[in-house]
Formats: sequence, C-alpha cells, structure tokens
Amino acid sequence: MQSINRTQYVFLLALVLIILICGGCKTQTAGPPPAGPLEVAVIAISPERVTLTTELPGRTSAYLVAEIRPQVNGLIQSRLFQEGALVKAGDLLYQIDPAPYQAAYSQAKAALATAEAELATAQANLPALRARVERYRGLVAIHAVGQQDYDDARAALRQAEAAVEARKAAVQTSQAALESARINLSYTPIRAPISGRIGKSQITVGALAAAYQPTPLAVVQQLDPIYVDVTQASAELLRLRRRLESGGLKPRGATQAKVRLLLEDGTPYPLAGTLEFRDVTVDQTTGSVTLRMVFPNPSEFLLPGMFVRAVVEEAVIERGILTPQQGVAYDLKGHPIAWVVNQQGVVEKRPLELDRTIGDKWLVTSGLAAGDRVIVEGLQKVRPGVRVRAVPFAGQAQPAPQTTPQGKKHV
Repeated sequence: MQSINRTQYVFLLALVLIILICGGCKTQTAGPPPAGPLEVAVIAISPERVTLTTELPGRTSAYLVAEIRPQVNGLIQSRLFQEGALVKAGDLLYQIDPAPYQAAYSQAKAALATAEAELATAQANLPALRARVERYRGLVAIHAVGQQDYDDARAALRQAEAAVEARKAAVQTSQAALESARINLSYTPIRAPISGRIGKSQITVGALAAAYQPTPLAVVQQLDPIYVDVTQASAELLRLRRRLESGGLKPRGATQAKVRLLLEDGTPYPLAGTLEFRDVTVDQTTGSVTLRMVFPNPSEFLLPGMFVRAVVEEAVIERGILTPQQGVAYDLKGHPIAWVVNQQGVVEKRPLELDRTIGDKWLVTSGLAAGDRVIVEGLQKVRPGVRVRAVPFAGQAQPAPQTTPQGKKHV
C-alpha cells in the first residue's frame, strides 16, 4: 500500500511538471500585440526663389600693365624711384644721358634758322624779277629791247621761283629734323605712363639702354581695381542658355550681375565684383570660354597671378524646388530617387532629375512638386506601398550618409 502511494506521488509530480513546461512554452510562443504604422520624418516641399550661381576657377591680373622700355639709346644716368613703391603717371623713373640728343637738337635748330634765312632772301628777289619781266614784255612789243633780253628776264624769274621752292623744302626738312631731335631729347627722361605699383628695376645706373629693347627696365601695374579671369565650360554655357530660352530661368540684368570671390584658402573676399564680359571664342584645347570680372582692390590685397574661385550669379528661378540632401537616395543603377508620403499615408518612390546642390539641398528639376512630403528620416525601413505615419522633421543635424567614391548614397 505504501509502494502504491509512492508510485502515485511520482506520477502526480511528473504530471505537474509537464503541465508547467507546456504552460511555459505557450507563454514564450505568444507574441506582442501588433505594432502601428512605421513613423518617418518628412519635409513638405514649397517653391522658393533660387539664384543660380556657378563657381569657376581663375587667376587675378593687373587692371593696367605698362612695361617701361627706353625709346632712345644711351647710358642710364640715374634711377629716381624706389622698387615696389607707388608711382603716379608722369613721375620720372630713369634719366638717360641727354648730351648727344641736346647737341643734335641744337644742330637741327641752327639748320632750320639757316634754311629760313635763305628762303627769305630768295623770296625777297622775286618782286624785282617779276617787275623786270613785265617791263620787258611792254618794251619788246615796241621793239625797244630785243627778244633775247625778254627771254633772259623770264628765265631768271623761273630760276628764282625754283630756288624759293627749294628753300621751302629745305625749311620743311629742317623743321622735321628739329622735331625729331626734340622728340629724341624728350625721350631721355623716362616717365611712368600710368599710375600704379612699380616692380624691381632690371637695369642699374651706368648701364647702356637700347631703344625698344625686349627686356623692360621695370614694370608698372595698376592693382586697384583688379581683373579676375576665369574659364567656364562651353557645355555648361549651352545648358544655361537652353534653360534661359525655355523660360525656366530668368536672366539677371547687366546692372544686377554680382560676383563673389573665394581666395585660395577658401576664405571669402569681402568686396563684390562685376562681370565685365564673356569671350566670344571657345578655346579649342580646353573647350572653355573666358569670363572677365573686375573687383575693387583698395588695400591691394589681391596680387596679379593669385588663384581664386569666382562665384557668378547667372540666373534666377522664381519657383524652384529644393529638397534636403538626406532626402535623396540612389537606386542600384545610380539614378536619384526620393521617398514620398502621399495623401493616404502610403510611401511612393519618385525618380528625380537633379540640377545642382545649393547649400545643403538639391535643386530638383523633375520628380517633385509643391506640397510633396519627402521622407528625410526612417529611409532604411520604407518600401513602396508601405503605410507610414508622417511627422514633421525636427531639423536636427544628421550624420553624413555613407557615400560611394562618386558621392552617391545607394539603397
């Protein structure tokens, strides 16, 4: 009887353990209650006025450049400027020995005086010769003088008139020689043709200068204002022109054109410039067009030859569509897409056409419209046709997405 009770006790204990184990299994297999729609952060697209800018590389160049070269031969007697200093137009820079040119000028002046005196003498004889010819003409008619005497008087008059013309030519030649000597003498002081900053001197006092030598004595450059020459790809220029002609862009007026400048280290230049002109010829080797800008440079901070980047305002989109960069993804083929929440709260996949980045946003030319809600947070779990709960994007800075070497984020 005791063994039977012991057997029943073991059986009951085993039965209780089985019930407990089965109950535990049922508890573990039971899942949580079904969750609601996935929550995503969205930004509503609204049209904005967008100014299109293009950043172009280029270099600075002086507004005016004057290479100082002698126009006569001679020894440099003195240099009258300090290298690197500011000079004004007309300032004396070099003095060439003027002695031989002064002598030539004096000689030409004396020759002119002699020619003028001889001309005056020749002209003084003409009235008497003319009167003699007239008198002989009347006398030969009444046979008071011979025909030969009349012919001799006429020949003497013609000879005197020819001498006067020769003296006139001699006077003109002497005047030209005097003017040439005066010009050469005026070239012995070498003066600055423009105002600006002068560089180092390439010649020393006592050296021989040659007229119109290939090496300049010095160079004067006007640095305020200063030119900035940049290049723009002709393909980019054609694309912009097509968009202007289609009416999608509004060109900026000539008086409104503004240009900003970024220095080589990335810092902005504080003064704005203006676009002077766009070249009419495409460089065949680079396929680019040259643009020239003018910037004020009162402190001469910009020096010729500096590498800069010009930010040119080209056109305006009155109702541009901008979307945050974190709201743009790329499919497996590298095409840009956006995930949009429609009015029913369902996710849609939109293929995009992008123009350029403006700040931290993409300029969208096709694929989005005003009022679209673009998902910018929660992209990892969304799929087309999934119902989600859209909440406004809080606007906090997000970590940069992983990018490919081409700078595209794939999904």
